[in-house]
Amino acid sequence: MGVVIIDGSTVRDFVSDEAQFKKSVDERFAAFDLNNDGVLSRGELRKAFESMRLLETHFGIDVVTTQDQLSQLYDSIFEKFDCDHSGTVDVEEFRAEMKKIMLAIADGLGSCPIQMALEDGDESLLKKAADLEASKSNSKASS
Repeated sequence: MGVVIIDGSTVRDFVSDEAQFKKSVDERFAAFDLNNDGVLSRGELRKAFESMRLLETHFGIDVVTTQDQLSQLYDSIFEKFDCDHSGTVDVEEFRAEMKKIMLAIADGLGSCPIQMALEDGDESLLKKAADLEASKSNSKASS
């Protein structure tokens, strides 16, 4: 387990690095595309969000949410991601929505740094943002 410190500028810098952001988001998309058809179905996107447990905890404490409430929530998330209303989410739609989410996180963090505890093997976009900042700091230090 490791700890990283990030703030809004860390996340914004990550999103602004188009090549790194695209690569990271596209990797997440590929991991979520369970049948490798190049799009995310409603079920694949739901499984992705279920695996992150973002909607079932509140500050790390399990909360009781009915299956109907969860289904409605996952359906509304899918509708946001499915911008063209095709019934699937392609990589461009996924990338655009993830950019909005990451920028909203950056706005929420502002300039207040937070510590994040990360499990071994964590490949979250916030972890990748912290890694990118650390690599920039290390390259400045060695110059």
